[in-house]
Amino acid sequence: MRDCCLITGASRGIGKTIAITLAQDYGLHILINYASNEAAALETVAEIEANGGTAELLQFKVQDYEETTTAIDSWIKSHPEDQIKVLVNNAGVTKDNLLVFMEKDDFNNVIDINLRGTYNVTKAVINHMVRKRYGRIVNVASLAGVKGVPGQTNYSASKGGMIAFTKSLAQEVAKRKITVNAVAPGFISTDMTKDLPEDELKKLIPMNRFGTPEEVAGTVSFLVSEKAAYITGEVININGGIS
Repeated sequence: MRDCCLITGASRGIGKTIAITLAQDYGLHILINYASNEAAALETVAEIEANGGTAELLQFKVQDYEETTTAIDSWIKSHPEDQIKVLVNNAGVTKDNLLVFMEKDDFNNVIDINLRGTYNVTKAVINHMVRKRYGRIVNVASLAGVKGVPGQTNYSASKGGMIAFTKSLAQEVAKRKITVNAVAPGFISTDMTKDLPEDELKKLIPMNRFGTPEEVAGTVSFLVSEKAAYITGEVININGGIS
């Protein structure tokens, strides 16, 4: 029997670093979810295996309920001896614009992937965890969901919804030894932030720097550990001191 961890959007960025970290820290078999970039997802698998871990690919679009449910259900049925003990909802996109210029599709797509995707994946996994009477769910939210960011009404709404989702679900499943928490990264050095004016934005951060994916992954690692067994429904900000 293998203890497994499903991470959505794990082909690059924060998701990739979380995957590598959890494989190293706990020996979890990592299920690398990706939507389309198979080459990048295979690179994540290769890095995990190079460090002595194990991983496999699990392709589905999180915003598609039927596709997500079918992929996860099929995996669970074909691996009856294995247990998905950890779920990290990390998949996310941005389509930034001021609301007066924001197109309907740009609002809907961000909500569909970031928030509806969190529902779709968690819904497919939660019954498995409830039956096993154990689980760790960590949702990767954002500073935008905590305090709002101008030009990101869609992204802020999706991540704010994810935080509310986290707090509600935590209360529903606590008696089954399932914890549900969120991390809220601020400005982290990834592909998603590479085009931002870093020198200007650093002035808003008390620590005067962007964070690293490893700093986010370290917090996620703590939340899935037994040291965090009495923590649920919480949001941990990882933003260098922005208030």
